[in-house]
Amino acid sequence: MARKKLDEIRPEQGDDAAARRTPMREFSRSLPMSLLRAREAVMRQFRPSLRNHGLTEQQWRILRALTAVDEIEVTELARVAFLLGPSLSRILRDLEGRALIERKAAENDARRAVVSISAKGLKLIEAVAPTSEAIYAEITRRYGARKLAELHEMLGVLEASLAGMGSAEDAEVEADE
Repeated sequence: MARKKLDEIRPEQGDDAAARRTPMREFSRSLPMSLLRAREAVMRQFRPSLRNHGLTEQQWRILRALTAVDEIEVTELARVAFLLGPSLSRILRDLEGRALIERKAAENDARRAVVSISAKGLKLIEAVAPTSEAIYAEITRRYGARKLAELHEMLGVLEASLAGMGSAEDAEVEADE
């Protein structure tokens, strides 16, 4: 018997489907999956341009984050760019090798590194920016400026409201203590 795709499984399809169901909301209706699908729909618009400029999504995210600051500690960059340390280290090595960023020891602690975007990195940002802005304009045209602003607001409110909630991981650590 061929396996059905997740979005083809419905409760009315008999005992097999019902037996596999859990007492949870439909997989396709879970908030994490909805957010991932929306992210993928957005990123699908930007990937070709990034590829044309020899960049991955993560590299672009780092370069964009670096345009907002003069310099930043690597640990803080990992936090703001939502990247794990080992991934960030590899990406920074590559960006530094391409002379898109500059890295130096922090003034107050030589064990810590700070990074900044280089002049070459800024030129790359300037080269990608027109296409990126055109994509944003098309997304805004299709979705609507008001709805996009509301979406940004709602996502910010969601993030803020969950900030104090902690995570299941945090609860497990507290239970172990």
